[in-house]
Amino acid sequence: MTHNNFKIREIQLKDNPKIAKVIREILIEFGVPKVGTAYADKILDTLYEAYDTKKAVYFVIEKDGELYGGAGIKQLDNYDGNVCELQKMYFLPEARDIGLGSKMMEICLQKAKEFGFESCYLETLPYMESARKLYRKVGFKDLDAPMGDTGHYSCNLWMLKKL
Repeated sequence: MTHNNFKIREIQLKDNPKIAKVIREILIEFGVPKVGTAYADKILDTLYEAYDTKKAVYFVIEKDGELYGGAGIKQLDNYDGNVCELQKMYFLPEARDIGLGSKMMEICLQKAKEFGFESCYLETLPYMESARKLYRKVGFKDLDAPMGDTGHYSCNLWMLKKL
């Protein structure tokens, strides 16, 4: 899939160091706490391996050999139910506001349906306003409390979408 010369594709092993750097850069840009968020995730440096399992996929945004973001779908951690989580959806400024978020969301939710999940969950933060607008636009609804246990205790907004 190409959009403004950006390409969305599945993660490859060689992408690990690049996508980890991109995600940390974005989290720092937004002033996200370094504990209780994706910043502290041990898997951040090994995303290819983390998603190399059944009913899981991670996509990256690439342009001219460089990575500009990504997003993944995976079973919701520590939750007994057929619910996946939209994980680590972050884009560098160059990849924002040009429709890539909508396209990435469409691809991820389609995969979630193909994997047979009934609902998709996500966690976010109040100041990630444009992301929250996009989530609402595609049908995510606000929840009063978290589901499962992702370890992201600093993320205090939770959303769910029926697939």
